[in-house]
Amino acid sequence: MSNFLSVNLKDFGKGLLLAVITAVLGVVYALLKDKGFDFTGADLQEILKVALIAFLGYITKNFLSNSEGQFGRADN
Repeated sequence: MSNFLSVNLKDFGKGLLLAVITAVLGVVYALLKDKGFDFTGADLQEILKVALIAFLGYITKNFLSNSEGQFGRADN
């Protein structure tokens, strides 16, 4: 883990992986639930939007956590 108010390359990679998995699963679920599996360009845009939101959420969480994973607490 990175120090409080910093993000390292490992955090970035984990965030990117989490973002892609979250977005793809979310959109695939919505596609199957609502209209069967009819994938369009608009669906790709939704995947990218959800991925970006998930990525920013993960990076923000890591940025505001210390090296022990405690949210909102500075390193000792």
